[in-house]
Amino acid sequence: MSSSQTHRTIDAIWRMESAKLIARLTRMVRDVALAEDLAQDALLIALERWPETGIPDNPGGWLMTTAKRRAIDFMRRSKLRDQKYGEIARTAPLYTEDDVDHALDGEISDDLLRLIFMTCHPVLSQDARVALTLRLLCGLTTDEIARSFLVAESTVAQRIVRAKRTLSAEKVPFEVPTGEELNQRIAAVLEVIYLMFNEGYSATSGEHWIRPLLCQEALRLGRILAEIVPTEPEVHGLVALMEIQASRLKTRVNAKGEPILLMDQNRAKWDQLLIRRGITALERSRKLGRPLGPYSLQAAISACHAQARSAAKTDWIRIAALYEALARLTPSPIVELNRAVAISMAFGPAFGLQIVDELNKEPSLKGYHLLPSVRADLLAKLGRYDEARSEFERAASMTRNTRERELLLQRAADCESGTYQ
Repeated sequence: MSSSQTHRTIDAIWRMESAKLIARLTRMVRDVALAEDLAQDALLIALERWPETGIPDNPGGWLMTTAKRRAIDFMRRSKLRDQKYGEIARTAPLYTEDDVDHALDGEISDDLLRLIFMTCHPVLSQDARVALTLRLLCGLTTDEIARSFLVAESTVAQRIVRAKRTLSAEKVPFEVPTGEELNQRIAAVLEVIYLMFNEGYSATSGEHWIRPLLCQEALRLGRILAEIVPTEPEVHGLVALMEIQASRLKTRVNAKGEPILLMDQNRAKWDQLLIRRGITALERSRKLGRPLGPYSLQAAISACHAQARSAAKTDWIRIAALYEALARLTPSPIVELNRAVAISMAFGPAFGLQIVDELNKEPSLKGYHLLPSVRADLLAKLGRYDEARSEFERAASMTRNTRERELLLQRAADCESGTYQ
């Protein structure tokens, strides 16, 4: 394996393992900023050694062992050595290298959930929670986060630094809270898990369109949370949404990793067990007797797709109505863009284009690549191929995901050749 291939592999391993590393290290040192630094140290050591020694059979275990050794070395040098050693002795038994696999499989999910509750503490603003989540749990760079939220990279970096300092200064506990404190943080925790799943379902950047392991981790955490707070409808709503969306993961890309859009997917290959579990979770949300919240409404939309035997039989009128309800509950330009797609499918592309053209005036969508992508699709369906090609090319220039860029450029080429479908 060449040096460049090794570095790409290490980058992929880091994206899969970094959240677990940081969660376990936070349990040890009780400081999320220090935990991230220690995890980064382990990554740097891997970048130095693995090109020469080869990637180990269990790279996650190697990184964990290396990071824990760094943590122990740090504490030996710390002025608070005795106090920290006492904390470790009471709360985090040291594992040998042979025990790492068992530790990863046995306790990591709980540690990740504790980390999420920690980063969702009310001492942090919503913007800080979102930035910290995408950084620690999804492995995004500050540049990627900044592009996703259309803000300056320096702004995101400052939010993350301040958030970690605040958590340390306030001595926010690494735990799942109980009682009223638990209830106060549920909405923020749901948002974090939702962000994790979405980053796995449609990656912000990189060479892969989907990151299935991130989806699986988010779904596992959602299921755990549903056991902790079974009377909260939106917990079941989010689980329902993730179950149904996850049922399509194997059909979202072909054997070459190229994206397959929803209308072109082989529905016979959708995971029926996940669909049934999702619909059951949605029913649990409804039976709790409260109006459907945003996650439950999105799950209901996903259920419409899941229950349609073919793309042609999709109940787009119901989906448009559900998006209308979602827009009233949580108005946002992105919800409105999705509603425009549903309107176009239910009543024709001209109606959807009217909504999209209005959204072109929305400042927050200026750098959002899906706006010109949706507009291009509607223009192409109206036979305005030159305009559509230009919009697809504009969308391609805005996305950071390699696979998505290739898809958009191919659709632009199809418009030029007259083969767009």
